[in-house]
Amino acid sequence: MRSFLAFPANSYFPDRIHPALTSLADECCGMLARLFAYVGTLALLAILAVHLWDQLPELADAGPAAPAEWSTASRWQPAFAMGKADPSDKTATYEALRHPAGGRKDIFRWGPPGLWPVAELEIYRPGTEIAQSRPVISELAGRMGAERLSDLEAAGVIDSKFGNVTLLRPAGGADGAGACLGFVKRLDEPNLQISGWSCQGEAVPARRAAISCMLNRLVLLTAGNDAKLAELFARAELKQSNCAAAAAAGSADWVTAAQNPLLRGAL
Repeated sequence: MRSFLAFPANSYFPDRIHPALTSLADECCGMLARLFAYVGTLALLAILAVHLWDQLPELADAGPAAPAEWSTASRWQPAFAMGKADPSDKTATYEALRHPAGGRKDIFRWGPPGLWPVAELEIYRPGTEIAQSRPVISELAGRMGAERLSDLEAAGVIDSKFGNVTLLRPAGGADGAGACLGFVKRLDEPNLQISGWSCQGEAVPARRAAISCMLNRLVLLTAGNDAKLAELFARAELKQSNCAAAAAAGSADWVTAAQNPLLRGAL
């Protein structure tokens, strides 16, 4: 006799899969999908890491570019000269520097070979590099050997064939023979900057006269295509005075005296 409790296995679900099996299959599919996503993410990160590692040398080379430096001009000809005060007065060195951004510096230096110069005169015709350069007073302080801008203070003005020229000296009012006087003259037309220093002379009036004489003796040899530069020197020659007159004016004119209180003080 057939027991009434014995039913076929699929008597309740004759046409579909058991829900437990469906749930297990869905869970397996979800787990496989998450596994593939996880492995794929790891593979993507590994590829990215390898790519960045390969690019490291190029990234290092492509870092911030070092500022372009001044270099000695090639195939240059002197653009300026110094009129001789006497046959024994000779220029120790004269060099021309070029900047990749278009600037040019013509530099005169006087002094024994191999030693610190006793005087310097720089004629700077700036290019676009002037926007990144240091302020002129700070740059002059470095050329004179000062460590900080505050190491220089105003020391009056002198007259020259280029007009009034600002004087600077080491802070503290040292007027001994070893104290140098710096000077700066900035022109807009043409775009030109004349600066330098002198340690010549045993007192302030003598050093002021030496600077005035230095500027009055500066002459232009060639302006190239710069008509404004040629015009500047043509006008300046009409105002030129001899060194003796510059020395006398420097000691007599209280407006340009180093002791002028309105022009003293740290810059």
